[in-house]
Amino acid sequence: MNCDILIIGAGPAGIFTALELIRRGGNGSLKKQKKIVIMEKGSPIENRACPKIHTKKCMNCKPYCHITTGFSGAGAFSDGKLSLSCEVGGDFPDLIGRAAAQELIGYTDGIYLEFGAVTAVEGLGNDEKIKDIRRRAIKAGLKLVDCPIRHLGTEKAQELYHSIQAWLIDKGVEFLFGTECTNLILENNICKGVQAHEAGKTESFDVLAPVTIVAAGRRGADWLEKICREHDIMHESGTVDIGVRVELRNEIMEEINKALYESKLVGYPKPFKDKVRTFCQNPGGFVSQENYDNYLAVVNGHSYKEMKSRNTNLAILSSHNFSNPFNQPIAYAQKIGELTNMLGNGHILVQRYGDILDGKRTWQDELERSTVQPTLSDAVAGDITSAMPYRAMINIINFIEALDIVVPGFASAETLLYSPELKFYSNRIKLNSNLETNIAGLHCLGDSSGWTRGLMMASAMGVLMGRVLE
Repeated sequence: MNCDILIIGAGPAGIFTALELIRRGGNGSLKKQKKIVIMEKGSPIENRACPKIHTKKCMNCKPYCHITTGFSGAGAFSDGKLSLSCEVGGDFPDLIGRAAAQELIGYTDGIYLEFGAVTAVEGLGNDEKIKDIRRRAIKAGLKLVDCPIRHLGTEKAQELYHSIQAWLIDKGVEFLFGTECTNLILENNICKGVQAHEAGKTESFDVLAPVTIVAAGRRGADWLEKICREHDIMHESGTVDIGVRVELRNEIMEEINKALYESKLVGYPKPFKDKVRTFCQNPGGFVSQENYDNYLAVVNGHSYKEMKSRNTNLAILSSHNFSNPFNQPIAYAQKIGELTNMLGNGHILVQRYGDILDGKRTWQDELERSTVQPTLSDAVAGDITSAMPYRAMINIINFIEALDIVVPGFASAETLLYSPELKFYSNRIKLNSNLETNIAGLHCLGDSSGWTRGLMMASAMGVLMGRVLE
């Protein structure tokens, strides 16, 4: 199979590369028609459905988890938050400059609005309340990051991405769903395309293209790390985030939920002074489970526009960087996840914060009597500290104690902590101004490149790629 532009992964980075290329006429409106192919190992968005909403427990869908794979990537089944500040979403601004990154975000946000994103922006117009929250954060030794949020909601995000998918198909983009890229085809340090196979089949086939773009998302970080080592693609060891998903009653989070919707707080707690931050806050949301190809179950959080719970959940993530001789941060985090899964017999573990401080596990009957009832129905009560590394656990506990100054009641004995919450960011790929690697014809984008984290920044990086290829 031959094409002009091959995109690996139908997440936000890949989608917006094709979308911007077409919008700017680069697909051939005034020149020779370019054939764009997007290869995605998951399903089209209309065929993505998690059975857990009916079964109340994870069914370990095969060949891939519908929450993490398919058109729009994990974004379609997340809470669909678009961060509108270049201060949030990874290190892409360091590559192109903060002003350029902010311009791209504004432009990309306009595209989302064209496809039906809500016009309301959270985190604006509450200046006095935000000042008071910031004052408490400073007192606690934390930084409150200003970041307006456009909240799509899980169900609305799926509708929006369905519209984008239909638009791209109408414009002639060809999708290879249920198809997994296995390796690159290189000749004299030039990428000529990829080897691939369809799900459930062993025989492979080649897709050849003068331009290959890897936008495999966070799900593809482990695969891309192996590809980099095999083909000497220049990269540097990246960061891995190890943490927990915290769940507590809406009443505790009410002030911040109303003023900010999502509180982005960053601290460097003693004694290690590692970076620890809040991430992905979901007012009235639901804790969820995601499964990776190696049977690893990790925890996440969703927030719907219409359906609400009595709880708010958010992640607390401790960032870890490694240097020589160790250079496998993703494998390190996976081992932590595997050990936690083992303790939970394949399920997510949940523990009350008070039990952690008391040095005891949480029992199911204790959990059932708690004020905070878990929204992840098949989470297993246990002891997350038996699998969490000491350094990460101390970081999390000290950060929670600081958060209690900002949000009184956050460190309640009945606050729930779920594990493992792991964010696999690819080793950062070295890119030039055209987002090209040291391998000619090979570009890397989005979360798999190690430069972005999240929907908006990955989408914006895709927009830049589309402009480069115009």
